[in-house]
Amino acid sequence: MKYVYRVSVVAAAAGLLFGFDIAVINGALLFLKQQFGLSEAQIGIAATALLMGCVVGAAVGGWLSDRFGRKPILLFSAILFAVSSIGAALPHNLAQFAAARCAGGLAIGIASLLAPLYIAEVSPAAIRGRLVSLNQMAIVTGILLSYLVNWGFSFHVENGWRWMFAIAAVPSLAFFGALFFVPESPRWLVEMGREKEALTILKRVDDPEEAPAQIERIRLAIAEESGTLAELFAPGMRRALMIGLVLAVTQQWTGVNTVLFYGSLILQEKVGHQSASSAIGANVLIGSINFVATIVALWLIDRVGRRVLLMLSAGGMGACLVCLGLAFRGANPSPAVVIASMLGCTACFAVGLGPGVWVVLAEIFPNRIRGRAMALATVTLWAACSALTFTFLQISTAIGTPGTFGLYAGVCAFTVVFVWKVTPETKGKQLEEIETIWKAAKV
Repeated sequence: MKYVYRVSVVAAAAGLLFGFDIAVINGALLFLKQQFGLSEAQIGIAATALLMGCVVGAAVGGWLSDRFGRKPILLFSAILFAVSSIGAALPHNLAQFAAARCAGGLAIGIASLLAPLYIAEVSPAAIRGRLVSLNQMAIVTGILLSYLVNWGFSFHVENGWRWMFAIAAVPSLAFFGALFFVPESPRWLVEMGREKEALTILKRVDDPEEAPAQIERIRLAIAEESGTLAELFAPGMRRALMIGLVLAVTQQWTGVNTVLFYGSLILQEKVGHQSASSAIGANVLIGSINFVATIVALWLIDRVGRRVLLMLSAGGMGACLVCLGLAFRGANPSPAVVIASMLGCTACFAVGLGPGVWVVLAEIFPNRIRGRAMALATVTLWAACSALTFTFLQISTAIGTPGTFGLYAGVCAFTVVFVWKVTPETKGKQLEEIETIWKAAKV
């Protein structure tokens, strides 16, 4: 059992780099705006360049992992993380910065798909939710680290932002080295006809006496699958696809990334005109709450199940977003109310929608096409994230900050209803058992 935890921690390190790279822009934006004289639209480009790369990375990551294996493609993502970190620290204009961040997005897109997928494929069913959630734990750790790094370098106004990006090259190279000590996915090995290797790995990550039966379940599930993405549009599988795509979109459109990406900008420009260092410092508190709430999620997800956490999370976020919108109705928003609402929104997301959606996406698709199916859902997730990030400032200008947060609160309400009415519980089920849910469905 210790072995599967070690393997999962290494794979989840991709999430740490993912979290760091995606959140470091929060503090760096303040200095990028000043140094390059960015307009509102250009700020959106700077924040979104990474996310556009995520879309492409997620689109190709599934196909690459199905063809070459999970481990080699994770190694490739580690190299991309390191190269993009250095590239983002050295630009002389917005175009160069955006290109480097787009390369980092490729790495995140691949890692966001493969890390939870790989962990799900090596994990025993009884603790799979907890282990897949380690990826989310690593993401929020990376987010918190990025906020701490941002705050530390915020006092170096001229070139501190460059070090905010460059420092990520160190954990990127460490991740690359650690990957040489983890095995290939046993499910992928069975698919490739390498059952002896798969059996050896399953004996190490699960009950050795159960391993032969697990090999047989995987073999039978693969034999029954056509292995084409078109199969997801067949009766029953359409429901799995619809659930995956809707959860991917709603996870993003509930609006948490407006806090994670633009938190410093919101606090500096809309709440008492705080200094850059104090605005970034407030985000360290948000990152800390994110971290603690994710620990709670790790403890709960295999106890109370996915559905309950997703509904409580979305409902709590909706309430906090309503409070945040109301706070901005006045000319002088209360810093205490704004920060408290941001903290509540972040905590609710971290305890449910953050890890829960990734767990469900890693569980609901059939074995043979899981890589490509997750790629489709992950591409959708990153496209939704890109749309949210690029349009936030423009929507706020068009309908006001209160209306914008009210819009996101409406998405939270929809998410509660969707999970309640449509999404099945997958807690404690073998991946092959989950597949039978869709085979029994008529839609």
